[in-house]
Amino acid sequence: MTWRWTVISKDHMINDEIRAKEVRLVGAEGEQIGITPIREALQMAIDLNLDLVNVAPQAKPPVCRIMDYGKFRYEQQKKDKEARKNQKIVDIKEVWFRSNIEEHDYQTKLRNVVKFLKEGDKVKCSVRYRGREIAHAAIGQRILERVKVEVEELCTIERQPKLEGRSMIMILAPKA
Repeated sequence: MTWRWTVISKDHMINDEIRAKEVRLVGAEGEQIGITPIREALQMAIDLNLDLVNVAPQAKPPVCRIMDYGKFRYEQQKKDKEARKNQKIVDIKEVWFRSNIEEHDYQTKLRNVVKFLKEGDKVKCSVRYRGREIAHAAIGQRILERVKVEVEELCTIERQPKLEGRSMIMILAPKA
């Protein structure tokens, strides 16, 4: 019979790494065995050819479980990988408008805003001012208000139009 004494992980203390005098022991099938001395718990794990794993080191006394630690780690890694695969990373896409934009250009940029929102990305709509255009910031405000009205069924407004330096910025988030 071989016994696994190699260090597999730094996440949990296993086998001889456990330094408590006595532990609350949980069996291989999940049954409560009770508070036992550490030597007795280790011997039970050796007899079953399994590992003694400290699952709750802060508890008084620490809670240890008899399990196949390699199999436990493998299943944990599979769960983590599945969780990473299912998560959606939200990007912020930026669409620039000009204060003197023509209708066709506006419609093209609006289609891009709608496309990004349908893909689940946040959209940062900006109106960039050059030169003396900044004196007529209300024109850019009207453009962003028009965008907001035309896409209000697809999104929620995360940030209202606000002038920052030479740009007016509004952030839209897709509806869940």
